[in-house]
Amino acid sequence: MPVGRNAARLEASFPRAARTLAASSLDAVVARIRADRPSVVVNTVGPFTETAEKLARACLPGSHYLDLANDVQSFSEVLDLHERAVAAGRTLVPGAGFGAAATESVVAALCAGRPEPERVRTDMVPSVASEDGTIGQALAASIVDAVPESGRRYVDGHLERVTPGHDAVLLTLPDCTQVTTAGMPLGELVAARRASGAPSVVAASTLAPTGGLVRALLPVAGLALSAGPVRRITRRRVAAVRTRTRERPREHSYAHARVEWADGTVGEGWLRARDAGDFTAAVAAEVARRLTEGRGPAGAHTPIAALGIEIVSAAGAELTIDRHH
Repeated sequence: MPVGRNAARLEASFPRAARTLAASSLDAVVARIRADRPSVVVNTVGPFTETAEKLARACLPGSHYLDLANDVQSFSEVLDLHERAVAAGRTLVPGAGFGAAATESVVAALCAGRPEPERVRTDMVPSVASEDGTIGQALAASIVDAVPESGRRYVDGHLERVTPGHDAVLLTLPDCTQVTTAGMPLGELVAARRASGAPSVVAASTLAPTGGLVRALLPVAGLALSAGPVRRITRRRVAAVRTRTRERPREHSYAHARVEWADGTVGEGWLRARDAGDFTAAVAAEVARRLTEGRGPAGAHTPIAALGIEIVSAAGAELTIDRHH
């Protein structure tokens, strides 16, 4: 969160006419949602593996819900509430930000009007500016909690565990620079599978570890961090790490997808945005606005499945799509 869970900074961040509330715990937030039944709840509090399902459940039957999650576990937990959301007439949307919404939009555009493909690969290439401060509790928890997770990919329609940093490739961006991306257990893996129906799916990112030494050490670090006390201590230390003001490393952020069909057709597409953080804020705001207007279908849906590809263009992104044999 931009206010670091500080009540004074929270109040100072909003206009005087806005009502701000500080809750002492996640349970207190749940109780407030159930009591007030807001039109839409926007969850920006990580780790989403601890907050997403609990807050999404609290929204039913009175509120719509969206979050910024991009991990397989919390993504799937919210989507598993589909039948309950349908019965309540409410919409739940995990992953309404850069990553899931960005790559899903490219896959959906490539697959529109086509049969189910054989395989899909997505690549997330965020470019984000940073400011002076600390990493903070929420982001630290998300980073640390991701370490014990091994990689994930779909093989023959089944979600399988694989070595972290799997399926690394050198990717040439539209600006002619090159980056290395590798597989991660991302929520956009689930979104790409749903958008395409492909039995084989990989979701990759420039944030994935690709160095041989780091990949070799990750399983050992994951085993250590699976112990609760070690994880809590590590969270505190990572939260205190200082960040410095830094321009984003490249002018644009990119989401890429490559889709292959049995007849030899190959589709490739790009989404281009500026700062990935700004894009996330714009997508979340657009999803919240449309849900408030009652434009989302009842149930639990990925962002593009819920509200269409146009939400990324409304957030200022550009799509480029190409198919060839």
